[in-house]
Amino acid sequence: MYLIAEFREKESIVRAIERLKEMGVTVAELEVFSDEPVEFYRGVLDHSSRMSTVAVLGAIVNGSLATAFVYFAQHNYELDTGGMPTFSFWGTGVITYEMTMLGAVLATFAWFLWESGLIRKRDRTKPVPVVPPGSICLRVKCGAEQAASVGDILERAGALGVQGKGAA
Repeated sequence: MYLIAEFREKESIVRAIERLKEMGVTVAELEVFSDEPVEFYRGVLDHSSRMSTVAVLGAIVNGSLATAFVYFAQHNYELDTGGMPTFSFWGTGVITYEMTMLGAVLATFAWFLWESGLIRKRDRTKPVPVVPPGSICLRVKCGAEQAASVGDILERAGALGVQGKGAA
């Protein structure tokens, strides 16, 4: 079951989130909707992100593959280089650098799309609230046995209205 509460003030929604977290509701079960960005204090709705790890791994993998490709291409197609080495890091440095940066950028972009939910399969059973201008809506996933206590917490925190939708 999903409960959707409408708030007008950021402080009241922060109170509701903190009380819900004390009750045992996880951050993954809370979602905030607004017609404009809402910035919360550190620790209110922090989601862990692996963006930096993915960027570094994308850079290492793509840079290594580019260097290996250049190495094998230079050794499979022998050229008369006039006594110079066939493979040199100076000659492949630009390619390695550019492909390393490309790997980091593409991995970061792909992970951003994944974390934001734009390329994941969406759950069509989740109700999306209609957010009036100037309002902030909080959607809470809870069981039917918790719905009354969660609704009470939301109303005491200052919600203008609480409505329940969907199945758990």
